Amino acid sequence: MGTSVKKQLQWGILGTGLAAKLMTRDLVQQGHQVAAVGSRGQDSADSFAGLFGIPRAHGSYEALVADNSVDIIHVATPHNLHAENATMALLHGKHVLVEKAFTVNRAEAATLAQLARSLNLVVMEAMWTRFLPHMDFVRAAVRRGDIGDITHIQATHAQDLPADDDHRLNRLDLAGGALLDLGVYPISFAHDLLGKPQDIAARATFKKTGVDGTVSTHFTYASGATSETFSSSHQAAINDAIITGTTGQIAIAAVFYEPAAVVVTDNGGVVLSRYERSLAGRGMQYQALEMERLVTAGERDSPLMPLDQSVEIMGVMDAIRSEIGLRYPDE
Repeated sequence: MGTSVKKQLQWGILGTGLAAKLMTRDLVQQGHQVAAVGSRGQDSADSFAGLFGIPRAHGSYEALVADNSVDIIHVATPHNLHAENATMALLHGKHVLVEKAFTVNRAEAATLAQLARSLNLVVMEAMWTRFLPHMDFVRAAVRRGDIGDITHIQATHAQDLPADDDHRLNRLDLAGGALLDLGVYPISFAHDLLGKPQDIAARATFKKTGVDGTVSTHFTYASGATSETFSSSHQAAINDAIITGTTGQIAIAAVFYEPAAVVVTDNGGVVLSRYERSLAGRGMQYQALEMERLVTAGERDSPLMPLDQSVEIMGVMDAIRSEIGLRYPDE
């Protein structure tokens, strides 16, 4: 009898912006199979396909999700389209990796989660930081009690990004702004380690287009721990993170949400352990590996980025927007 060869899962890329390019580059370089791309127009689809050597280019999102050769869709459109595009892909029987922020609000997230479960398909938030090796190191150090109990987390994500009013980040109708694009990183980081906060306080500054330019948050948790996050779309910062515990500290060097060095010390400054490792590419292939593992194993929820937690995080960001007075036009 011959040995059957397992078919490699085929990816489809929905959208052709920066997030799609970064993800596709790592997929292709690390040997994953990208079968098709879909854009709102044929020219942009053809250009993207040519850039990465993708066999099929579709001039609409509808054509991509109907492509029978595709197993997994990466949704990389503006935030306001995440739920719509992911829903369309699920209804065509595709597993879906949705760029962060997962949706615009908790209601959309909960509906999307329910749909995926009813169809027995994987839908996962593309919070790629969670799947990086240095975060495995951090979580293991916390679980072992290397720094005692966590008492405080501080994390920043600030960049000097385009100021053009028509850029998607500066358009309220596309759910632009610092919170959903940048703030989701430190907020999800704190959620990963401390869970859902009990109390949420937030402050923001706004751009002339109505989007949030900076957002700072202060969370408190049932354990008594606290966390602080800061995000900005118009000023750069040292984007590091510090986890303070009762007996020590974990410092994640800039940029904390990318492959980064980690140092664990006790309260006297003595180094207990270090982590530093270079990775091939940007490291976005790790979330792809998790998606493929889930699909192949018949699992439907990742322990590293649980679907219920994506819904919870959108609820936290709803509460932040309520605090700062931010509402999107279609809500």
